[in-house]
Amino acid sequence: MTSPILQAATRLISTLLIVFSLFLLVRGHDAPGGGFIGGLVAASSFTLLAMSHGVETARLALRLPPATVAALGVGAALLAGLIPLVVGDAPFAAVWVFVGGPKGEGLPLSTVLLFDFGVWLVVLGAVLGLVFALEEDA
Repeated sequence: MTSPILQAATRLISTLLIVFSLFLLVRGHDAPGGGFIGGLVAASSFTLLAMSHGVETARLALRLPPATVAALGVGAALLAGLIPLVVGDAPFAAVWVFVGGPKGEGLPLSTVLLFDFGVWLVVLGAVLGLVFALEEDA
């Protein structure tokens, strides 16, 4: 039996954890953070949801099975490694694109961010696969 206070607080806390997770993901290029720690924070959000509202609610909030999320992450990380080959660089070299303006003025996006996003998805899917399996057995 879970606390109604925990259930009410989980709605706000889990949303804040997801936002903080995305902040850590993007911040990881220039400061501590990145895909791994961001994925752990995101997984803690869904874990809190599973503990307060049940695993089925957390699975519905995730929208995809954890194994699919992890597989999409592996695909994103692999794509980040292959894109530089298309432009003639070494695998996993950083390729930058400036969206919305000329070089140096637009929003800088790189294959490094895509790789970190893949790591974020892999960690999220792997941790939630374990958490959901353990929570369903309890």
